[in-house]
Amino acid sequence: MRHLNGPTLRAAPLLPLISSAGRVSLLQAIALAPILAVDIIARGPLVVPLFLTCLVVALIWENLFAFLRHADFSFHGLTTAMVVTPFAPLGVEAWQLAVALSLGVVLGELVFGGRGFGVVNPAAASLALLVFSFPQLTLAAPELTVALATLPGAILLFIAGLISWRVLLATSLIALAAIGFTSTIWDPISLAITLSVGLVFLVADPLGAACTNPGRWVYGALAGFLTALFAGFSMEGLTAEAVVFAALLASLFAPLIDHLMVLANAYNRERRHARGQHG
Repeated sequence: MRHLNGPTLRAAPLLPLISSAGRVSLLQAIALAPILAVDIIARGPLVVPLFLTCLVVALIWENLFAFLRHADFSFHGLTTAMVVTPFAPLGVEAWQLAVALSLGVVLGELVFGGRGFGVVNPAAASLALLVFSFPQLTLAAPELTVALATLPGAILLFIAGLISWRVLLATSLIALAAIGFTSTIWDPISLAITLSVGLVFLVADPLGAACTNPGRWVYGALAGFLTALFAGFSMEGLTAEAVVFAALLASLFAPLIDHLMVLANAYNRERRHARGQHG
């Protein structure tokens, strides 16, 4: 698990207690629980079958691959289902959600070895495939109550060292600046509400974000710029789709960003060492 064992996470005080993928998923599930509960209250009981569909599909695929690999039972699909559900439109058919989730979980994570080894966040991949496959559907944007319910989980994950404040800050500032400088309407509150769930659980996901501290700034700035780009640099175009696609594309560049940061650090150390020898 590249993002959980690197030396750049040494500042996380509780990291030794949650170093395994199972404990990370458990903490994420706890952080997501208030969001799911508030979403059910805000949008009504139709959210429950959406969640159950996501949960069953994700767990089936997770444990099918676990069985084929002679691994233990996996519950990582729980967090994937809990992230996808607040974005799932109420009008989506169960089979449409099942198809998108199956492709997202299998192609984004399981074929590469499971949780911690995937190329992209499986929830982001599932949501993007849902929109690509069924263009008539529109992802649900978080409401104010759902955005507020994100705060306790964000604090928990931050204290546990599972999300980086650098990513959160860089993404928010760049998205706000890019949209603010080019749009006639500038509404930071609406931007914060739209970003809330996606920023914490897709963009800042420890398994998809950059893991070097300089890289986190670059990665967050890229995610913020992509969010503004997909929104058409306007508040009117700032939708859940813009956040999802920004998170998905930025995560593809995260390994490259980290690699370049490591090379730059090695180059600077060599230069300092060379100056020390000649000094």
